[in-house]
Amino acid sequence: MTVIIFIAVLVVLILVHELGHFIAAKKSGIRVDEFGIGFPPKLFSFKKGETEYSINALPLGGFVRIFGENPDKESNTGEDSSRSFSKKPLYIQAMVPVAGVVFNMLLAWVLFSVIFMIGMPTVIENAPKGATVSDTFVVVADVVPNTPAYEAGLVSGDKIRTLTSGENFIAVSNGNLVQTFIQDNPDLPITISYERGGEERTASIVPVKGIIDDRLAIGITMANFGNATLPPHLAILEGARLTMDWTKKIFFAFIEFFQGIFTQQNPLEQITGPVGIAGIVGEASKQGFVYLMFLTALISINLAIINLIPFPALDGGRLLFLFIEFLKGSPIPPIFTNVANTIGFILLILLLLFVTYNDILRIVTG
Repeated sequence: MTVIIFIAVLVVLILVHELGHFIAAKKSGIRVDEFGIGFPPKLFSFKKGETEYSINALPLGGFVRIFGENPDKESNTGEDSSRSFSKKPLYIQAMVPVAGVVFNMLLAWVLFSVIFMIGMPTVIENAPKGATVSDTFVVVADVVPNTPAYEAGLVSGDKIRTLTSGENFIAVSNGNLVQTFIQDNPDLPITISYERGGEERTASIVPVKGIIDDRLAIGITMANFGNATLPPHLAILEGARLTMDWTKKIFFAFIEFFQGIFTQQNPLEQITGPVGIAGIVGEASKQGFVYLMFLTALISINLAIINLIPFPALDGGRLLFLFIEFLKGSPIPPIFTNVANTIGFILLILLLLFVTYNDILRIVTG
């Protein structure tokens, strides 16, 4: 099931990206030869107008085959050369790759907005203005080492559901209830029912003094969560704000990553590849559909930023070539761009294999 969910997320992300290229090219009068779902070998196709629409065997995204994107004799001097990508003004050539990035950002915005309409799990104190908070629950924010909670195996992220001590029982909806229950049941074992990764668990803990002054405690800090729901107009605004916030966070994370390369901190070993992402997607899906949507939005922003990196075979690489053409006032020889994109593609494949190897190694070594 995890693999199926991962493929579904990947297909959505890449198809949205390619749809941006497709629409921008069509609107600009550029000939689009094929829009493919998945990668060859081809299973089924049909033609509408001048464009072939295909369903392919490898369900790992999709592609758009744009006439003249990789210049050749036909696109440069052929009968239909006026509709070639390479013959369009530079601003149009720039708009086509940028459109894919924009569509990924729009997808993140839509997903965040929908999440706020149906209920975003959030710290109650940080709920957006105008939100209705329901279904409150308590999450372990941190566990103090060498305390009863630590010895019982509680970890950050566990959702506390119920507390039982003798005949006393409460369903937990906020952290104050936990603190009060502990003080009201001195020197008695407390059975904590909690949830981790969609699995119900229990732990028996005896509170002690000395962790927080002379009060009874088990050694955790807690955060009060709830599902924050917004009306559609506010959800759209909050979705836009969240998209911008996460874009800034992810952008600066990439800056730190590249700084790490030059300071020899070996950040490549910390990259998560397809296997690792599949595991993360699987864990998110266990938490619920909202968590999966949230993670998909974050990956979509990641994909947008990665594609803007000025590296051959990426959208950013094509933008870099266009900028060079603008500065020099003439096109870069097609053979150079084609060779550069081919080399870039090979290097990206090698990087993909490397991070996949690291993913598997991390799984094997625990």
